[in-house]
Order: sequence, then structure tokens, then C-alpha cells
Amino acid sequence: MRIPRYHNVLNHSKRVITVAPMPPEKSAFALARYSRSPDSIRDSIEWVRTHNSEKFLESFYFQYGHASIADLGHAVVCFEGVSELAATEIEAEPLWDGQAKSSRYQDFSSSGFITPPELEAADAASYQAAGAALLAAYGQVNRLAFECLSARLPRPDDMKPEAYRRNLAARAFDVARYLLFWGVPTNVGQVASIRTVEKQIRRLKASEYGELRSLGEEIAEACAREPDCRWDENAASEPLAPTLARHAEPDEHAIRSRHDLRQWAAQNLPARAQSAEPPRVDLVRPAQVAADIVATLLYPVTDRPFRELYEMACGWSEPRRAEVIDVALQSRTRRDEILSGFRGGLYAYDFVIDIGAYRDMQRHRRCQKFRQEYSGALGYETPALIAEAGAGEIYARAMNAAFSAMRDLPAPGAHYLLPFGARSRFLFKMDFAEAEYISRLRSGVKGHFSYRQIAWDMKTAMESLEPELGRLIDATPPWVEDPLKR
Repeated sequence: MRIPRYHNVLNHSKRVITVAPMPPEKSAFALARYSRSPDSIRDSIEWVRTHNSEKFLESFYFQYGHASIADLGHAVVCFEGVSELAATEIEAEPLWDGQAKSSRYQDFSSSGFITPPELEAADAASYQAAGAALLAAYGQVNRLAFECLSARLPRPDDMKPEAYRRNLAARAFDVARYLLFWGVPTNVGQVASIRTVEKQIRRLKASEYGELRSLGEEIAEACAREPDCRWDENAASEPLAPTLARHAEPDEHAIRSRHDLRQWAAQNLPARAQSAEPPRVDLVRPAQVAADIVATLLYPVTDRPFRELYEMACGWSEPRRAEVIDVALQSRTRRDEILSGFRGGLYAYDFVIDIGAYRDMQRHRRCQKFRQEYSGALGYETPALIAEAGAGEIYARAMNAAFSAMRDLPAPGAHYLLPFGARSRFLFKMDFAEAEYISRLRSGVKGHFSYRQIAWDMKTAMESLEPELGRLIDATPPWVEDPLKR
């Protein structure tokens, strides 16, 4: 390979220069200045050492709207002891990197659970009784599932006992996790840019859940102080992102738009006819862009299938569709980005799936994802191994008791009692490349049986809608199994 020669430019022997981690706002300042001056990165960093990054960000990021500057500084933030529901909402950023505590490799039987701040007195006691019953059943089902798998799948001679036990334990957790619920605590670690963290704070502060609103406040407070953990305990430190902390206010547009769209839907949509059992996966390729946007805006504030909303919107007049769009945007200010409902892909997958599977599927960032309110109205899944392990009565009793208690509790606190086995409705919009990737990856024999079935259904739905493209998806059928492979 020949290295190109340049004349009359900076005379450095290195063309690739690595930079050690810096405080996020200093990093953003240094790299932004680097792009706006003829100096080397070394000179830019030295210059930043003696100048105020807060003043720079106040001017260029917040006043002049140079938002890309905030993508140049990244922060590591961890959340400990938050609910699974909160973890899911924390992770709901398209430009986000991180991981949460795994329900496939960790035993949650003694984890306890979080009582949401919305529940008090008798409601809190009812919630806690149902939550304790779910965790007790989780432990019993996990034990029975492990014993059943041990009897059904003897250890191969070439597999070490520890690897064998670990693989069976993971498969047993795959079944027992259906009894975990949104109130179970977990940990999340994330790496995100300053801009993403700002959006996250604004979104969480606008949440219907008190836990999430308080987390939004805590993130902002944490950004205003020195990091709690440092690699070099003896090194000098400074606040993580103090300028960000001053400006991350609640996303009032999101709050207002959600309220306005819900009110419009309640006043204008016709009554729903009795529908048959909804399909697990329904694939739509919207042809009318405006109708697609209208259906996507209405999807999270109703309990209707995407196909029904889209076909309804296609039949409306242009002024009627414009009315919905105007309702969604009437609270928008110049600073607000357009709502995510205006984003999308060529294909809309409407899922009616258990929320445990959603937790796994949510990790795919190249999708636009929308969810309907958690209600428990769509019932729950029962893994086949439950009956085989003799745990059917234990499982059904705990699930039915949880659903019964949830119906008697006020929302949104009641949502914390929703088990991972409960079905809910989620919309994923994507292009073909992402549909191919998810179907191929998630259908593999190492995966959880729930999302393996979903991935296979995605492939078959694409084959039905787009035969020329569906044939390109190399997915593994769910009946092909290798239980001892991880």
C-alpha cells in the first residue's frame, strides 16, 4: 500500500493519533475546535486546557444549535437498583450503547422488587403480596425446569460438568423468567454522547412513571458533579458534564403531544369491533406516507393494531390526516425535534409478544420502536416446558393472581406487576437489511425460544409479502434445536 504524499501541510510522522479518555465536555470542546482550526489535535487539547469549555458549549451547542458538537463527548453512566421497567425506558435511545443485567444468567429469586412511588398503603400491600408470590413461583419453576432438563438431556461425554450445568441453568432461567416482572431490580451500564444523554434526561423527566422522572433528575445531578468512580483514584477530576446538567429540562412537547393525541383518538376513532386472536407478527409495507405517519402517531395512544390504524388513515381525506398531524405538532417549539412517529422504514412489524422477548428485541437500534400502554389485556404466554416439568399449576396460579391484582391497582403503578410472560403490543419499523439481520441472528439455536419464534415469523411474513426478498433470509426454523449449545 502506498501512502500518499502531501506538501505544505503539517509535518507529522504519524497519521493516526490516539487520544486518552477525557471529561466529556472537554472532549467535545477539543474535537470541535480541532475541526474549526488549522491546529493539530495536540495543540487543540493544550489550548482547551486553559480555556472554558462551558462557555464554548453555552454558545455553540445551546444558543447556536450546533448539536453535533455534543456527539464528540461521551460519558459512562451506570444505573443500579432500578426496575426492569425503568431499565427498558433508559435504553430506549436509538444512539445508545450499553447492557443490562441478564435474566438468562442471573438468579433473581432473592432479588426482591421495587414498589413504585405511585402505590401507597393498601395498594402497595396488594402489589407486594403479588410480587412475592411471583418470585416464589419463579424459584420453584426454575428448580423444576432444571430437573426436567437434566433428566431429558444427559451430559455428553465430551462436555465438562460445569459447562453442562451452566447450559442447563440458562435454559431453565429462560423458562422461569416468564414469572419475573417489571418491578424486579436490575443494573444498567451505558456509554452515550452528551447529546444522547441530554435527550435521555429530557425524555425521562417527561415520563408518566415517577421512578423515571426522578432518574432524569438524578442523571442531571450526577452530570453536575465529579464522577463517582475513577480509574486512577489519585488523578485530578472535574464535573462530568456541568453545562448539560443546567439545560436538560423535561420534554414538554412529548408530554403535551401524547396527551393531545390520546384525547383526539378517544373523541374521533370509531368503536372497535370484536377481533380475533391477534397474530404474533403482522407485517405491513405502507404505501401512503402520510397515512403511515398518522397510524404511527396514533399507535402508542390506542390499543389498536397498526394495520387497522393504517387502513383507516388511508381511507380518510387529506384534511382529516392533516388534523391528526397538526394535533401531534401543535405543542412543538423551535427547539423540539420532530416526533419519532414521523420516522420509520419500508416495513412495519406489529408484534404481539411477551415483554421478556421485547426486552431482547429492543436492543436492535436500527429500528424505530413504539409501544402501546401496558395493560395485561392480551393475556400471557406459557412455555411448553412448564407442563413437561410439572409446573403448570404453580405457573398459572402465580400469573393469574398477578393479573388479578394488577387489574385492581391504579395505573401507572400497576404496570410494575406485569410479568415478563405477559403479552403486549409493539411496533418495529425497519428496512429490509435490518429485517434480514434480526431474523437471521435471533432465530439461531443459541437464542431464547420466544424470540427465535418471532424471528422465524418475521422471515415467513417477509416471504409472503416480498417473495423475492424473503428467500434471502437465512433463518433457522424454531424446530431445529441444540439445547446444550450456548
